[in-house]
Amino acid sequence: CKPILRTLLEYSINHDTLSLSQVVRSRLEKKGIGVHNVRLNGSAASHVLHQDSGLGYKDLDLIFCVDLKSEDSFQLVKDVVMDCLLDFLPEGVNKDKITPMTLKEAYVQKLVKVCNETDRWSLISLSNNSGKNVELKFVDSLRRQFEFSVDSFQIILDSLLLFSECSENPMSENFHPTVTGESMYGDFGEAMDHLRNRIIATRNPEEIRGGGLLKYCNLLVRGFKPKSEVDMKTLQRYMCSRFFIDFSDIGEQQRKLESYLQSHFVGMESKRYDCLMTLHKVVNESTVCLMGHERRQTLNLIAMLAVRVLAEQNIIPTVTNVTCYYQPAPYVSEINVNYYVTHVQPLLPCSHSYPTWLPCN
Repeated sequence: CKPILRTLLEYSINHDTLSLSQVVRSRLEKKGIGVHNVRLNGSAASHVLHQDSGLGYKDLDLIFCVDLKSEDSFQLVKDVVMDCLLDFLPEGVNKDKITPMTLKEAYVQKLVKVCNETDRWSLISLSNNSGKNVELKFVDSLRRQFEFSVDSFQIILDSLLLFSECSENPMSENFHPTVTGESMYGDFGEAMDHLRNRIIATRNPEEIRGGGLLKYCNLLVRGFKPKSEVDMKTLQRYMCSRFFIDFSDIGEQQRKLESYLQSHFVGMESKRYDCLMTLHKVVNESTVCLMGHERRQTLNLIAMLAVRVLAEQNIIPTVTNVTCYYQPAPYVSEINVNYYVTHVQPLLPCSHSYPTWLPCN
């Protein structure tokens, strides 16, 4: 690989992460689970290939291509990872007193298992308070491995792992392993061109959980442009339809939006409002699968979250165009109710005037 790639690999994957990957791989193989290769995936791989894309990355997403032929294999993978975590605890920690449940609560942010006709994989997300979270994904089969072309890259790390195991000399500009990059989008050159020029391109978004809708709005806010405006308008409808299939309940939608805003805009909190307004526009223009009241309910939710984001940033303008009424829950006794009115700037132009009910919190 080129020196710049080697440097970025070292920057993006620290020594402890490489060591953890090596230990996990070695112990899985000792337990009889074949590991075909280990890959850096998604936005982190994109960052390695082109650091100035504006895409950024929030996690280190590592894929272990493994054989998961039985239910026992999934449990074995989990047990191996938990055992490996014990070896990476700070010195002085009494490991004998740490139970698997304690270890899970302290370090594991998320556990996911998918097992159906087309997909067999599991995910163990490790939290890291001082840096990027590490997501270990163990994949036997996965039908859809990317959302958009710019996050479709995978870098095979086997040579890097082998180098650190076998070489007595450190890497240098003239002495380093070669790594291979691939694009799950299909055409590596085309995907790299999209990454360099901030172009949005995808195919069959209905195959993506959530339709890629939130990632699409995120890319728009970061200055990426659709490869084809006409084609993207059509794809937007598929994105919205799949999103509302996966998150049909208004409560689920709120939890998903809040979680996405929290995790994908660290250090870019000011962009959360822009992302919500972009989402509002896309949903308003491209949603064809909801009934009228459901559509209005979702649009009101997005608007409410946008107002909250502005309030958190203390930048709500003091104008009187729109009045938001705060109404208590129906079960609250009337005698204990204090109504009040606050005036905020309208979020979007609208042809009808109606009060927006927001939770009093």
